[in-house]
Amino acid sequence: MSLSWNEIKSRAIEFSKEWENEKSEDAEAKSFWDGFFNVFGMTRRRLANFEFEVKKYGGNSGFIDLFWPGVLLVEHKSRGRDLEKAYSQAMDYFPGISEKDLPKYILVSDFEKFKLYDIEENTEIEFTLKELSKKAYLFGFLAGYKKQEYKEEDEVNIKAAEMMGKLYDAMSEAGYMGHELNVLLVRILFCLFAEDAEIFNIHQFRKYIETRTNVDGSDLGMHLGMLFQVFNTPKEKRQATLDEELNSFEYVNGGLFAENISIPSFTSKMRERLLEACAFNWTSISPAIFGSLFQSVMDKDARRHLGAHYTSEKNILKLIKPLFLDELRKELDECGKNNQKLFLFQEKISKLKFLDPACGCGNFLIIAFRELRLLELEMLKRRFGSESRLGLYDLKQYIHVRPEQFYGIEIDDFPASIAQMAMWLIDHQMNEMAAKIFGENIPDLPLTKGANIFVGNALQKDWEEIVPKNELSYIFGNPPFIGSKIMTKEQRDDIILVFGKKYKGVGVLDYVSGWYMKATQYTYETIIKVAFVSTNSITQGEQVGILWGELLKKYGIKIHFAHKTFKWNNEARGKAGVYCVIIGFANFDVDKKHLYEYEDVKSEAHEMAVKNINPYLVPADDVVIYSKQKPICNAPEMSFGNMPLDGGNLLLSENDKNNLINQNSLIASYIKPLISAKEFLNNGKRFCLWLVDAKPEDLRNMPEVLQRIEQVKEFRLTSKRPGTVKSASTPSLFGEIRDFGEKFIVIPRVSSENRKYIPMGFFDKENIVSDTCMSIPNATLYHFGILESEMHMTWVRHVCGRLKSDFRYSKDIVYNNFPWSENTSEEKMNAVEKCAQEVLNVREKYPNSSLADLYDPLTMPADLVKAHQNLDRAVDSAYGKKTFNSSAERMNFLFELYEKYTSSLILNTVRRKILE
Repeated sequence: MSLSWNEIKSRAIEFSKEWENEKSEDAEAKSFWDGFFNVFGMTRRRLANFEFEVKKYGGNSGFIDLFWPGVLLVEHKSRGRDLEKAYSQAMDYFPGISEKDLPKYILVSDFEKFKLYDIEENTEIEFTLKELSKKAYLFGFLAGYKKQEYKEEDEVNIKAAEMMGKLYDAMSEAGYMGHELNVLLVRILFCLFAEDAEIFNIHQFRKYIETRTNVDGSDLGMHLGMLFQVFNTPKEKRQATLDEELNSFEYVNGGLFAENISIPSFTSKMRERLLEACAFNWTSISPAIFGSLFQSVMDKDARRHLGAHYTSEKNILKLIKPLFLDELRKELDECGKNNQKLFLFQEKISKLKFLDPACGCGNFLIIAFRELRLLELEMLKRRFGSESRLGLYDLKQYIHVRPEQFYGIEIDDFPASIAQMAMWLIDHQMNEMAAKIFGENIPDLPLTKGANIFVGNALQKDWEEIVPKNELSYIFGNPPFIGSKIMTKEQRDDIILVFGKKYKGVGVLDYVSGWYMKATQYTYETIIKVAFVSTNSITQGEQVGILWGELLKKYGIKIHFAHKTFKWNNEARGKAGVYCVIIGFANFDVDKKHLYEYEDVKSEAHEMAVKNINPYLVPADDVVIYSKQKPICNAPEMSFGNMPLDGGNLLLSENDKNNLINQNSLIASYIKPLISAKEFLNNGKRFCLWLVDAKPEDLRNMPEVLQRIEQVKEFRLTSKRPGTVKSASTPSLFGEIRDFGEKFIVIPRVSSENRKYIPMGFFDKENIVSDTCMSIPNATLYHFGILESEMHMTWVRHVCGRLKSDFRYSKDIVYNNFPWSENTSEEKMNAVEKCAQEVLNVREKYPNSSLADLYDPLTMPADLVKAHQNLDRAVDSAYGKKTFNSSAERMNFLFELYEKYTSSLILNTVRRKILE
């Protein structure tokens, strides 16, 4: 029985107190994790293994600190170690773990802090040991509590998914699995839908199972095998001695029942599961959501590993409407009731061809086909009218839009089979709709060939072999959402195959970029239009220059429409919130472009007509920003903070500092405040041993420090990085040391997207900046004012890379490319400095408030808001502007200024080369 949450919280408090002052390092990790599991009433030894050996990415062996196959991977570090690096190390183990054993959660810890990553939900939560009792709910899976995954879903679809899931589980538990089980499920689903939709006679399939098979299920497999053979045999070719009831079933064709599979052995329980499914009304299920329905039946580990994700109809329409649907509807409206124009319109849409090169279960293909059929029905009503029911005695000859116009590529055969079948079913539903309008039924059987779904790797397949590009009209879909850091070796090889081995920066690109390049290469010098859903990372940070620079310059790609960042929801269980964009593009330009903006990621889109859309999804010229080592303007250079590379041995909490000084007062002169992003933003206190100028005799007189230095040396010598091993020769020093001068600005490398401004601050040489921050030596109040302004933050929001949705500030992309104001007068510079000082003055009025408090949109003091508004006006004036009507207008201005600076740089470089 699971512990109550009160019991769990009580145990968590006891565990936290026990380990709060414990100074043990990795040698005691087993005891730590035994106690951790005990908090939730679980025995660690029964569930998880320590030092589990796997093959890491690249072929080397590694040892997972603690591994519960299929559930949890733990990476444990010494105190003060970088947990982000621990997470990266954990992800390196994924290629060596079998698919069924891939964990749902990653937990990293250094005894004092925890970070829990939910791989399926794409979330991360950080907390301290003291907060464990408050965060215990996050570990319900350890305590035996089942996570609630359903939210506001259609109960009919949920029930249908559960029924198929039960049948799937029962079959796989009996040992009938893999491809044959997938084929069986697809065939059963067709039969269930066919009898409810009256493609078969009413309850024909259900009645046969109920009356002709044994209750114990012993002969059910045999009867299904006979049925499948009947479905695959035309009536005129069936044996004369065939059972009369079997012969009453229609010939299905379409290839659905053509493959021979082994006969499954059923039990009474499995037979009951099938009959329960027969009793359900399957006509209430929309083929448009078969993707989410059936992927919930598939193994979740395989689904996550393949990068599959679900798609709501609303989000599909966001893509297909601007891609082709809006244009076709407008064209239909312009036809009026002119028979000749309507006939030509029908001929046009019946010749269009569509490709989804990552089709999954076919959601995009299904919705696109349905919408095309609806357009055709509207055309027919205009041509012939509907009230008199026409007397179209052969309605089928008037239906020209066919599933065969649609093509898909899917790497897994199960969703590919679902997509094929779902297209037949939506075709049936559209035929039913036409029959109601015109009073003439369209026969569904035998099935036609249907949609052209190919099983294979889309990045390895030649798309010309699937559909010649001179026949294709549109490409669309939502390729896998897999970031560059978690791609498998095979996926990296796919990207290299598409881009080429010599393509610079290919290792930075997300998996979806392969579809952008593949589609661009395929559509070169054609009029094919393309639109993909993507994670917004391909419009931010370093990826923009690497991907879009090539697409724009070499292939002449133009973006026709785009949805800026929004939250991508779906219609499936366990739906994850992913921040996405939609980008429609082609190898040719158009006059009218449409940009869809959102007030926030959860709001509805606002359409805006623009002249151009660049890769940052800004209505500006086609500008891409490349990584630069130095600023493009006359601005002080930015530098990374100091990197300890110490295993946590040179870093000190306030208690550590006080204890060391109490033991040896000489140590006090070698301890300095450490400025890391977390402490800087949250008024935390952290310290470090700074031994740059330490005298040898002082070190000998500080045995407590010598012990830590020895541990640093041991840590560095065990590293696999040559640079780290080399630094073991100077173990008393940080691994990377930088001199920032007397006074400098500190900028946290990661900051919440919810803040209007990234909090920055001044520090002097008595403070040591850690590598979680950036620093600008020799910076002035003027530089601080510009960086803390709306002008700079607009640049950040559009150019900066992201960690999840938070800003990840970078030197080479964001700062070095930022266009500072040009030819600013001394008077305007003084005005900026005055307003910048006022911002600092207002901050000092709140000594007990952290920067996180002061810059939270909900708690930001009114006088600080006013100070920043004054600073924004002063900065705008320094740039020679009074005001901007929108963020897009401001960004367009900055892009123009950026191009002015960079074109001058290029010209000067050319001049220098000529002079040389």
